[in-house]
Amino acid sequence: MTKAGIVTVAGYPNAGKSTLLNQLVGEKLAITSAKAQSTRHRIVGIRTEGEAQMIILDTPGLLEPKDILHSAMRNAALGAVRDADVLVHVVDATRVLYKSPPTFAEAAGLPAAPRARLLLALNKSDLLSDEQRIEMRLAYPHSVLLSATGGDGMPELVAAITQLLPQSPFLYPEDEISTQPVRFFCAEFVRETALEQLGDELPHALACEIEEYREGSKPLYIRAVLHVERDSQKRIVIGASGQQIKKLGKAAREKIERFVGEPVYLDLWVKVLPNWRRNRSALMRLGYDDPTVSR
Repeated sequence: MTKAGIVTVAGYPNAGKSTLLNQLVGEKLAITSAKAQSTRHRIVGIRTEGEAQMIILDTPGLLEPKDILHSAMRNAALGAVRDADVLVHVVDATRVLYKSPPTFAEAAGLPAAPRARLLLALNKSDLLSDEQRIEMRLAYPHSVLLSATGGDGMPELVAAITQLLPQSPFLYPEDEISTQPVRFFCAEFVRETALEQLGDELPHALACEIEEYREGSKPLYIRAVLHVERDSQKRIVIGASGQQIKKLGKAAREKIERFVGEPVYLDLWVKVLPNWRRNRSALMRLGYDDPTVSR
């Protein structure tokens, strides 16, 4: 009998959830950044190996909302938690060396534990000493100690998840790696490149929207818009004589080409969408969960 189910990866910001998803799928689907809250949507990855299929949901970091964008992100995370068969609670091991991590219900601000079968994943073990790793294994014998960056502990994590999956036929064809359209990942690669190149100047004020995606065109034509909230931010993204946006577009195009496996013409624009992080209709247009619907 085969096994299949939804595996939700959740935890505080910067715990390494997106890197873990990429490791599990074997493909860069989720953008990664040292900046907290870089994951804004739930990202779907599919891993099929042997008799087990995991539909893996990467989620925004659990946080107290400060604006309606944060509310939309929290809704995306809690919706994925609700849907899970297996819940992988990712914790930064360096932050719980000498204190117990919060339960998942405490971390998520939930009144009770979720229905999913729970697995504690202590990530960033590569930042611990050998002695500290031994201490962690003794303190948390039912957890998995791993490094999503280096791959240490991944076989143990895969085995632990597989054991918890329900018996089921496969839910998707074996060669699929995601249920989301290619244009979604193109937008994410543009935004990731902006996060990399623009430093701390305006990471949370950026959103990316694919306005046109011409399948069958040679090269593949993609018109992408980076939305910012103010004219001053637009000037930063464009740069002097347009040099910054040219640099950004070149790097983003190369990422997209690696992902789609063909030449791409990336037509990149910057537009001001005032206060989009606090505007429900703007958020919905950009593909976020409804911030007014409580999970």
